[in-house]
Amino acid sequence: MIAAPDGRRTVGGRYALTALVGQGGMGQVWSAQDLLLGREVAVKLLRASAPGSTHADELRRRFERESRVTARVGHPGLVTVHDAGTDADELYLVMQYVRGTDLADHLAENDPYPWPWAVAVAAQLCPVLAAVHEAGVVHRDLKPRNLMLRHDGTLVALDLGVAAVLGADTTRVTMTGSPVGSPAYMSPEQAMGGAVGPGSDLYSLGAVLYELLTGAVPFEGSSALGTLHRHLHEAPAPLRTVRPDLPPALEALVLWLLAKDPAQRPADATALYHALAPLLPTPTAGTGGAALCDPTRPFRLPFAPWPDRGPGPLPAVPAQPATPVPAPVPPPGTVPSPAVPSQAVPSHDAEGALLAATVDEARRLLGAGRISQALGLLGSALRTAEARHGVDSPVTAALRRQYTALQPHAGANGTAGATPHRP
Repeated sequence: MIAAPDGRRTVGGRYALTALVGQGGMGQVWSAQDLLLGREVAVKLLRASAPGSTHADELRRRFERESRVTARVGHPGLVTVHDAGTDADELYLVMQYVRGTDLADHLAENDPYPWPWAVAVAAQLCPVLAAVHEAGVVHRDLKPRNLMLRHDGTLVALDLGVAAVLGADTTRVTMTGSPVGSPAYMSPEQAMGGAVGPGSDLYSLGAVLYELLTGAVPFEGSSALGTLHRHLHEAPAPLRTVRPDLPPALEALVLWLLAKDPAQRPADATALYHALAPLLPTPTAGTGGAALCDPTRPFRLPFAPWPDRGPGPLPAVPAQPATPVPAPVPPPGTVPSPAVPSQAVPSHDAEGALLAATVDEARRLLGAGRISQALGLLGSALRTAEARHGVDSPVTAALRRQYTALQPHAGANGTAGATPHRP
């Protein structure tokens, strides 16, 4: 076992956890440092025996299956699995740490999303899905939060954790009566708990494309069941009523993907790529505006080096006297607000604690109805974190999530807040 010199928790005898970067139904995801090889990795943790849970064995099977499935499907558009094992009462999966911005945040910061970018995203997903489907796997949970854009514009699909291995010997390991996936992006056959195939992923890709192009998912209900009912029985609203600038061929392609009957969708990811090809940006085409993660870049500048962004961020925020963040000191009491979660900013040292206090102050301002001040406070802290630690650090990513979560409230109150420019 290798001990972390700064006392951080070490998983599997060699992976020192740095910061919590994600949390969901399958567990937590941490940035971590591989103490043996000296590289930054992502560590996914799942408690093997959740207190009071009657589904511990099922969760263990799903997690172990994720390790095997993700490791066996090799493609640059999928995260690489480095290691897996058990640590105390938790299962862990060690993966490549992907630097970039998830597609949900990229959409929030670039709305309306340029349609050539959306086409580039879909085109990059086609070979990824082709590789996954060729291995006999269906992803089953394609959504913007599971799609990461690197700085050079290349896309990586995350989380094969709910993938269904196709074949006669497949054992269903979903919760009884509960389809696995995200209702807003779920195909009708998946919503019904029926057999899923490659066409189910293509439907989910259609829902992602619809959201990129219109800013809203194709179907949304007051509950998960209401959303699934609309997937089953309603037709999506025409895209060009919201985005008249879209080519008619692109609108037709999205509606093709969203066909209720899998047989009416593209035959496979390869067929979809050929349909997208005429809409793809050319190497000489403009980007329609600068952005940190430009999905058209692989098509405009194939095989070009990554943009020069200077030194990369440190894997951990060093313990040192805090540099003042341009934010007021919060008063003793804070007003909770669901729009700005309190647990998302890492607070491993004095600087982390100060940033957490900044978020608390933003929550207090929001609760008092001072939307523009809360937005300005978070924007200032975000710019400071980007300049000090880089755009990919856990602290910066956490602040960006808070800023993005607050923007709809600003719009609802007539207070427009521009997303800080990201270098």
